[in-house]
Amino acid sequence: MTEVDRPFRPTRTRTAAAAVLTAAALAVSLTACAGDPDDGGRSAPRPSPKPSPAWRTDPASVAAVGDSITVGFDACSVLSDCPAVSWATGTDPDVNSVARRLVKDPATHSWNFAKTGALMRDLPAQVEQAVRKRPELVTVLVGANDACRTDVGAMTTETAFRADFEASLRALRRALPKTQVYVAAVPDLMRLWSQGRQNPLGKEVWKLGICGSMLRDPDDLSKAADTRRQSVRDRVVAYNKALESVCERDKLCRFDRSVFDFRFTGAELSAWDWFHPGREGQRELARMAFQEITRKGS
Repeated sequence: MTEVDRPFRPTRTRTAAAAVLTAAALAVSLTACAGDPDDGGRSAPRPSPKPSPAWRTDPASVAAVGDSITVGFDACSVLSDCPAVSWATGTDPDVNSVARRLVKDPATHSWNFAKTGALMRDLPAQVEQAVRKRPELVTVLVGANDACRTDVGAMTTETAFRADFEASLRALRRALPKTQVYVAAVPDLMRLWSQGRQNPLGKEVWKLGICGSMLRDPDDLSKAADTRRQSVRDRVVAYNKALESVCERDKLCRFDRSVFDFRFTGAELSAWDWFHPGREGQRELARMAFQEITRKGS
């Protein structure tokens, strides 16, 4: 038999190459069957993304963190805490706190970890206490003391304020991923000055050293005094922006600006120091908080 007439036998190399091509064609075919986006709706279903957590308007337990406002300082008697009238967890029916409105048994399912004189830097430790109770809602109202210092130079910086709030929220979220957080804005201290200075006795009390950065020399209307007070207000505004921006990154956190915007009068201030909320002021804080907590939607 001549070389021309010799029958063709595929070599091992050609056989392997053909096998590779066949496998590749099969893979393409299987891929197309598994899910081509242009295959007329015959694609295999893709897993749905996890739904965002929904805000619940009926939490069954409440823990409060913050400063003297939340423990009712000077609301019942001079230089004393009065947690019974706390806007967050108080038991006084006239105040009608958030806990009284929401919780079936506030005596066993609400807790107050706020401390008179607390700054934002104290919040992480308070949160650590709160998470042990595993509340469904945590209320936060802190920051007035960070601006109310002996002078403007002693105020907490916006950077430090933000960092401590971020650390607090991270710690809470690690321990309690489903717990909701209500964050009240820092109140408008400039309005506090404008309202409280109308009371002669209040101005005498302020001389004891209450919130010197804002309330010192309340009748001084000079440019320097006005600049000092405006610096305090600007810092409070910066604090609130920090609270809002950090909170809005958390699906279960609500920031309530209405506490800053509220046009309170002397009727809402403590008759003991014309600085802290009295019973009427605590009632208004409870009303605003409840309205935001039970608001429908995100």
